[in-house]
Amino acid sequence: MARLTGTRPVAARRWGCAASAFLLLLLTVQAAQKADLSGDATAATINHSLTLLQRLQELLQNGNGSDSVLRVRSAASDEAKVFHTHQLLLSLQSEVFESLLHNQSVITLHEPPETAALFEKFIRYLYCGGVSILLHQAIPMHQLASKYRVWGLQRGVADYMKSHLASESSQGHVVAWYHYAVRIGDAALQESCLQFLAWNLSAVLGSAEWGSVSVELLLLLLERSDLVLHSELELYTAVEGWLSRRQPEGPVAKRVLRAIRYPMIAPSQLFRLQAQSPVLARHYGAVQDLLFQAFQFHAASPLHFAKYFDVNCSMFLPRNYLAPSWGSQWVINNPARDDRSTSFQTQLGPSSHDAGKRVTWNVLFSPRWLPVSLRPVYSDSVSGAVQPVRIEDGRPRLVITPAMSSPDFAGVSFQKTVLVGVRQQGRVVVKHAYSFHQSSDEAADFLAHADLQKRTSEYLIDNSLHLHIIIKPVYHSLIKVKK
Repeated sequence: MARLTGTRPVAARRWGCAASAFLLLLLTVQAAQKADLSGDATAATINHSLTLLQRLQELLQNGNGSDSVLRVRSAASDEAKVFHTHQLLLSLQSEVFESLLHNQSVITLHEPPETAALFEKFIRYLYCGGVSILLHQAIPMHQLASKYRVWGLQRGVADYMKSHLASESSQGHVVAWYHYAVRIGDAALQESCLQFLAWNLSAVLGSAEWGSVSVELLLLLLERSDLVLHSELELYTAVEGWLSRRQPEGPVAKRVLRAIRYPMIAPSQLFRLQAQSPVLARHYGAVQDLLFQAFQFHAASPLHFAKYFDVNCSMFLPRNYLAPSWGSQWVINNPARDDRSTSFQTQLGPSSHDAGKRVTWNVLFSPRWLPVSLRPVYSDSVSGAVQPVRIEDGRPRLVITPAMSSPDFAGVSFQKTVLVGVRQQGRVVVKHAYSFHQSSDEAADFLAHADLQKRTSEYLIDNSLHLHIIIKPVYHSLIKVKK
């Protein structure tokens, strides 16, 4: 809300016109300089733009030649904050200010306490084109940029949020940023937050922000198979805590509990939940059929179970579990040096019927693998020249193969997932997750854009590549039996 409370002084109007002419002249001179320098090798640019920015900042601080006044009021204070400003500079950055200041020189703005506290930073950006913000200031600064249609600042704050999802904060911030992105309809920020939460869920489950997760966000997360966490039991425990704190209505609690993948929890743990979980006791009727089906799954062979039940659904699809029975971490020191290999074992599947069966996996990493199209070709021609191949022509390659075949593999295929960890803002987080199935032994685009030759590569932590390989058994039926 803005209102007229005064008129513009004559001297101020004259200064505003002079400033306008000066800035237009400056822009014209800069354009002419670029044109003049384009064809002369001896040309040089004398750049005093920092001095100009300093002069503009002094205009704001001292109010010299001010031709407009902003009075910012907030419910948190009885006194208005007063800013002596210059219409030209505000109008260049914001069409809203251009409209508000068209026929008046003093306007009163009403802001919530959070945005009012940042209004001085916001105005400084309009003068100098730069601003420093902290995590808790991102949303109110984005609100100011959106309200006054300062599109460059709006994009800059959104980019800041996307690049600071991993930053440490006492109360957490990613969940709040996700909810804010939903409210304003920023699909890109929303997806960035959702993916970060999914790939780093274990850290979120144990943080203060888990309790602030909305019903809609919780259900979106529970639908995903790419969640990265220690086990399904860890997820159930966190969901139980969320339900105990939020106490949602029965239909909501039912939807949440039915999204847990109970077949991925060992029978001994399921028995304990039935006996000790107050949430499960209160809503037992909502999931009784799923628990019974989970016990059946663990009691029979997966192949026999698949004859009578549909296993091609999310309930029987593992998520990205970090427990040792599902895969192995692999830290490759100085990965650009040469090829490496390793091996590890996983369980054949989550069914207790296969509890004693293991599968051995061999893994080969090559930092500079060359596709056939780029390999040198020897010719019988006179020149016999071989085209030189540069190191940078190769790309990283990761191949995962089973060390054996077995009749036990009938009715099961294996999805391989490779998590790539990086350090961001002092924390190790998952940056990429590559998934490929049994029909392929490698991910076609594995680290396609990573420059592992540079020790400063964002993919290296202390000159090491941090991978976590997960093997996810996927069941499918071979024979259908009529019920």
